[in-house]
Amino acid sequence: MSLSILTLRVQLEDDIVVARQRARHLASLLGFDSQEQVRIATAVSEIARNAFRYAREGRVVFTIEGRVAPQLLQVTISDEGPGIAHLNEILTGAYRSVTGMGLGISGSRRLMDRFHIETAPGRGTSVTMGKLLPPAATLVTPQLLSAISSSLVAERAPSMLSEVQQQNRELLETLDQLRRRQDELLRLNSELEDTNRGVVALYAELDEKADHLRRADEMKSKFLSNMSHEFRTPLNSILALTRLLIERIDGELTSEQETQVSLVQRSAQDLSELVNDLLDLAKVEAGKITIHPSEFEVRDLFGALRGMLRPLLVGDSVSLVFDEPQGVPTLHTDEAKVSQILRNFISNALKFTERGQVRVTAAYSASERAVRFEVSDTGIGIAPEDQEQIFLEFTQVENPAQRRVRGTGLGLPLSRKLAQLLGGELGVRSSQGIGSTFYAVIPVLYPGEIAGNTVPAIDAVEFRPEPGSLPVLVIEDSPDAQLVYARMLRGARFQILVASSVAAARQWLKRVMPSAILLDIVMQGEENWKFLAELKASDLTASIPVIVISNVEDRPKGLALGADDYAVKPVERDWLLTRLRELTTAPGATTALLIDDDPGIRYVLRRLLLAESFAVFEARDGMAGLRIAADERPAVIFLDLVMPSMPGRDVLSALKASSVTRDIPVIIATSKNLSSDETSALRREAAAILPKNLLAGQDAAIHVRGALERAGVAEVH
Repeated sequence: MSLSILTLRVQLEDDIVVARQRARHLASLLGFDSQEQVRIATAVSEIARNAFRYAREGRVVFTIEGRVAPQLLQVTISDEGPGIAHLNEILTGAYRSVTGMGLGISGSRRLMDRFHIETAPGRGTSVTMGKLLPPAATLVTPQLLSAISSSLVAERAPSMLSEVQQQNRELLETLDQLRRRQDELLRLNSELEDTNRGVVALYAELDEKADHLRRADEMKSKFLSNMSHEFRTPLNSILALTRLLIERIDGELTSEQETQVSLVQRSAQDLSELVNDLLDLAKVEAGKITIHPSEFEVRDLFGALRGMLRPLLVGDSVSLVFDEPQGVPTLHTDEAKVSQILRNFISNALKFTERGQVRVTAAYSASERAVRFEVSDTGIGIAPEDQEQIFLEFTQVENPAQRRVRGTGLGLPLSRKLAQLLGGELGVRSSQGIGSTFYAVIPVLYPGEIAGNTVPAIDAVEFRPEPGSLPVLVIEDSPDAQLVYARMLRGARFQILVASSVAAARQWLKRVMPSAILLDIVMQGEENWKFLAELKASDLTASIPVIVISNVEDRPKGLALGADDYAVKPVERDWLLTRLRELTTAPGATTALLIDDDPGIRYVLRRLLLAESFAVFEARDGMAGLRIAADERPAVIFLDLVMPSMPGRDVLSALKASSVTRDIPVIIATSKNLSSDETSALRREAAAILPKNLLAGQDAAIHVRGALERAGVAEVH
């Protein structure tokens, strides 16, 4: 929604004064503070002065953009003058004219949230500036706008002298503020100098202590790891030997001997569990636990646990019940870690439940986007004061049953750490004498992994771009929406990077220059209008195409702040891919698709085609190649004949059978020795045949260009 406020003509020098005064008055009526009023008035007067100086006249239009807060005050100053000849140098601060025009434009740009210039030689210049209204400002409606317009019309036209006096007052106020800030900085610097010495000494002491702690932690982890491995060898031997004795491989045992051997075996098993838990804890604390996400069904997990844990039932007094999971989606996380958590819950429940049942359930929480696993028992229960203690390492609650079935005191602490590694949480509800319910809330999607497509972590040591792919930064806090974008862009030439917050997006932008940005406006209760303005105001990111995709319906404000396109959720895949292609492909660029399972050949062809100014897509198999060809509509396709899963001949037939791809010329790049019949058959459907052995010679570029010419795509360069 765009609301027009005021239009001024700049035909005389006095009109510049009027434009400045109206801009300041309007900013005051809209709720800007005094400093922002001065910034807006200064920017307007500077650009209006340029219009008058270089075109002898111009027009100033004030409008309000946006239907939701914060709205945008937009000022458009246009003229029909000669245009600006050195715009790029002016915007980067590298150009200064004798009249000082560069200073006025670059200075005005810094004063506003949004600044955009359109100019052409002999066709004039249009400068659009924008400033977001303060968060506390009243929403401008047509009724309020009428009152504002009346106030502006009723204002007395200023004289040159009064405006100069006003500017002098503003300058004096600014100088006074600068002086006070300078005095404050001097005082702070003095205080910092006094405290720096103590801070330096404190840091030195802290570094020394931190180094001692690091060495102690490393020694502990190394000790636990080494000793656990050392213990395992004799324990495995003891368990193997006791099993041989109990199975009577070497002869019969007396009843007393069988009892003694069984006790030895049980003790060795308990010690083995302790060693395993210690080793797992050491790995977690050392950061050496590896997460292996995969897709699995909770129903299948329950089936495996049922068969695994049924031997723990020693009588009919306790039953183990697994409820059928209803409405639980497929999980994409580490199945082994989830199974380890539930095994610990169930084994503990069976240990401390003398009669009744142990029930295992799973339910999906849409609000948390997670599955809540619960293991409930009718056992001895846990006192309220002990319910947090059981999650401390080597801590066990004193109870007659506890003495009867002593454990390691490591299972629950380890389970909590595993749940946290998976992005979830773990807890307990319990009443003494009634029973306990242990629960683990596990996200459906493991953080950092989306539907089988690895999304690089923001703090990753190294970002590895996928060959032939363009990075797209998705700034979105909803895991469901992230999943949708990952699936939409799967198989296309775009590599998705995910940021769940503006802070995370800024970290990505320090590491990677994306080819495009998908931006949600409302994330975690905060709006990103200001961040959109930042992206388009910065010289480093202004050229990155930004597509706003949000539930907020305010397209005019998004475009006014510099968004290259604006859509309301949900969006269609074809539309998104089309817009990304249009925004990331250079005007006049020609595209080529390489379908080959040999990465070496793809690399050589890519280098040769880049030298011919092609934008290159790659596919390592036929199915991916068909999908990319349909999505990207390349100008030419290089196709290998011998590939796994789908031979090149089948790919060629599929390309020619589709109305979308049948007109794309195909160059067969093959190392196969073709018979004359095969060559004749291929030439009926392919534009050219390029033997791969020619790519290894010095004339490889000549042969590739020749194939492109036969395909009819070389002459465009």
